[in-house]
Amino acid sequence: MEYIRPLISILKKRLENEPRRFIQVIYGPRQVGKTTLVQQFLKQTALPYHYASADAVMAADSVWISQQWEAARIACMKATDNKAVLVIDEIQKIENWSEWVKKEWDSDSAAGLELYVILLGSSRLLLQQGHTESLAGRYESTYAGHWSYSEMKEAFGFTPEHFVWFGGYPGSVPLMEDEMRWKQYIRDSLIETTVSKDILMLTRVDKPALMKRLFELGCHYSGQTLSYNKLLGQLLDAGNTTTLSHYVNLLDSAGLLAGLEKFTPNQIRQRSSSPKFQVYNTALISAQHSMNYEEIRNQPDAWGRLVTSAVGAHLLNHSRGGRFKLMYWRHGNDEVDFVMEKDGQVFGLEIKSGSARRRSGMQAFSKQHQPHKMLLIGNSGLPWQEFLQINPETL
Repeated sequence: MEYIRPLISILKKRLENEPRRFIQVIYGPRQVGKTTLVQQFLKQTALPYHYASADAVMAADSVWISQQWEAARIACMKATDNKAVLVIDEIQKIENWSEWVKKEWDSDSAAGLELYVILLGSSRLLLQQGHTESLAGRYESTYAGHWSYSEMKEAFGFTPEHFVWFGGYPGSVPLMEDEMRWKQYIRDSLIETTVSKDILMLTRVDKPALMKRLFELGCHYSGQTLSYNKLLGQLLDAGNTTTLSHYVNLLDSAGLLAGLEKFTPNQIRQRSSSPKFQVYNTALISAQHSMNYEEIRNQPDAWGRLVTSAVGAHLLNHSRGGRFKLMYWRHGNDEVDFVMEKDGQVFGLEIKSGSARRRSGMQAFSKQHQPHKMLLIGNSGLPWQEFLQINPETL
């Protein structure tokens, strides 16, 4: 039986039960099941529908959107209740897509046609680039992130340890028994495809080799703080801190790698601070690692860093969609791994895993910033296996 992601209930409610129409924009990284999610919804709904993908359409062929819209209108007019659904996948591949969407949507609204529209895209930034015409008041967006441990456990019987190493890509699960093949799939079908198709082909990148090397180093240092100046010394290609910061933003938008900001009341200092690299999915680390699953389990320090990255990825995916802001804190030798901030409340989280002993910064952080809560995860605290099953918003 195929697994149904919880997002499908949100989609059904918005399209079938709410009185007002909105364009539903679903975005997120590759291979997390956006298309599958919508196809599952289409199987369940009683509404007629028209599905089309812009994956092989020329970027300048904006008329294509109108053609798909007309096909959906025909289905809508044939329906007994004059309602239908239009789904356009990979919408960001069409230049200035929002201008055509707005035009067709407003035309339907004026005619009283109840055509419900779902747009799928693989990158927040790439969607924004096509967003040249404001769709304010006409759409709702939903972030479909990487699969959580709870989802991988329910769908595939994952253990917490399997999730830390193999991450949350459902399509890669059948290849796990052959780990070399699994790693090759992650590198070629996910990492390379995302960088080459979603970023390099649709966004100007002057130094693609530099960005790819930056991604590799960012994965290697996931869960660690590293200044851009120090990072430049490890890159083969010359660059500058502004270029590196821009490339991290692109990787972040594609759902691969984020550069967390330092928590401080001074916003200027926050934006110029050294980033803490954090992958969205620990499979991105494992696929580039020289060791296999059994080997790394016998390396407490290396395994501990992976656990920290898994906790960070769990927090990062939940933070997207504007739910809360995720940062880190450091002052001198004192450090707190992650800081959550929402509605003026601050929550510090420290991860203790592996055998490495690191000075705790919880006391210093509490003294300086009076956080709402502090939580220790791992050794002598809440087990990290349990934390991966908690929605951080509930904290």
